[in-house]
Amino acid sequence: MMDFILQITGFLIAVVVLVQVVLTLRMSLHQYQLRRKLMHQLIEDAGQTSKIHRLSQEHIQQQESLVWNGYRKFHVDRKEYEDRNGNICSFYLVPHDGRMLPAFLPGQFLTLRLNIATPQDRGQRGRATVRCYSLSDSRNPEYYRITVKRLSPQKADPDTPPGVVSNFLHDYVGEGDILDIEAPKGKFFLDMTSQTPVVLIGGGVGITPMLCMLNTIAESDSSREVWFFYGMLNSDDIIMKDHLIRLSKAKENVHVHRCYSKPYDGDIQEADTHTGHVSVDLFKRLLPSSNYSFYICGPPPMMQSITQDLNTWGVSEEHIFFEAFGPATVKPQVREESKDTASDLTVTFSKSGETYPWDPETLSILDFAESKGVSMDAGCRIGNCNTCLTAIKEGEVRYVHDPDTVPNQGSCLTCVSVPAGKVILDA
Repeated sequence: MMDFILQITGFLIAVVVLVQVVLTLRMSLHQYQLRRKLMHQLIEDAGQTSKIHRLSQEHIQQQESLVWNGYRKFHVDRKEYEDRNGNICSFYLVPHDGRMLPAFLPGQFLTLRLNIATPQDRGQRGRATVRCYSLSDSRNPEYYRITVKRLSPQKADPDTPPGVVSNFLHDYVGEGDILDIEAPKGKFFLDMTSQTPVVLIGGGVGITPMLCMLNTIAESDSSREVWFFYGMLNSDDIIMKDHLIRLSKAKENVHVHRCYSKPYDGDIQEADTHTGHVSVDLFKRLLPSSNYSFYICGPPPMMQSITQDLNTWGVSEEHIFFEAFGPATVKPQVREESKDTASDLTVTFSKSGETYPWDPETLSILDFAESKGVSMDAGCRIGNCNTCLTAIKEGEVRYVHDPDTVPNQGSCLTCVSVPAGKVILDA
């Protein structure tokens, strides 16, 4: 009887051991299969990452190969007037050589060179004139778009000349005409690698780079929060109204607000419209906090007022970005610095041999030269196009704001610089 019990016990122990061995083997096999699957996944992911990296590198190299130096021929594919009064026109520009267009950063601009003849030129080619215009649409592989406002004489001073280039583009450049254009560039652009919520502020035709930024966010299917504030006189001046309303309705993360400083009776009856200028007080009423990056483009008084009020609200300088229309947008302390050493500042124009004491109320050497009747080449007047590049024979200058590209030692951009002492220019 005892032997039988021992046999049964031994058999049960053997079964238990066998079951444990089987379970251990199955677990080991399962772990092996998991490890093998994970290894395959890692290998596949690594291969995919390598492929993505390779494709990214190939894309970067392809884009770099598409960027051109100097001027390239474009033809005007079509013109579209965007406002009621025909003062704001979009130009769709297609490369004349048929090659692909490089991508650009939302907010950058194009540099145009135009030969504009005056009656005094008597049928000759005319003088080359350079201007910079912001790209006003998101990237399209077939065209670039700029949107240009016709600049008329000021009502307060009807004798002031109208915008030479803007009127030329409106009146004399038609579909099919050829223009010389440099590749997109500029330091004012939206960082699309970030998800930080943004506030885009456009005043008048300063809406153009903001449209580019807004369209780029909307077309990327990003959930990034964006508030767009658009300031103008009244509904006669608004452009692309239907497009803005569609975006606001279609995208939960897009909030569009229009501000009319001198509205017509019916202008404020529509949703998301406000009386008055775009202001930080309006932001405080609508935004949940000040934790945004702010991008601003518009007339100098609007930009200075908003940047100062944003600083007062607690928004740091690194979260405020703006596109300057000219030296008038520079903060006042630049002029105050010049006043401290005004007696030591002179500008000599070597070609005429004339030397003048610097006027601390003047915002740039270019403005100063023109006030003295000295002719100097100029284009964008914001330090981007390099048309005003001038050699410095003696002395140094100081920049009132950083130009797009700082010239080499011995030269300066006169449109955004002031003398830092006695300076002699090759002009």
